[in-house]
Amino acid sequence: MTQITTAMVRAARALLNWTQDDLAKAAEVSLPTVKRIEKYPGPIGGRADTARAIEQALLDAGIEFTFDRGEGVTRLAEGIRKSPPKSGPKNARKSVRTSGC
Repeated sequence: MTQITTAMVRAARALLNWTQDDLAKAAEVSLPTVKRIEKYPGPIGGRADTARAIEQALLDAGIEFTFDRGEGVTRLAEGIRKSPPKSGPKNARKSVRTSGC
């Protein structure tokens, strides 16, 4: 499995219209942890279980990470996602390429 990057986490939050606090709550990690992780470019640093919790929270909210043409983030339509998002527009599919962020 390819590891997601901090740019992908920020892009995913933007697509979901989530704050860092929203992500911390969804991933069941502390807000300072999310802030620290997003501060540095590259793959998510820190503990592997924390990175997995953050990635899983975003996946559960309908985010799909792509690596076929560089790193990318897509928000799946509501009927496709595992659980509804906490906020943001419904039934939207948006994509963001994170290369060069």
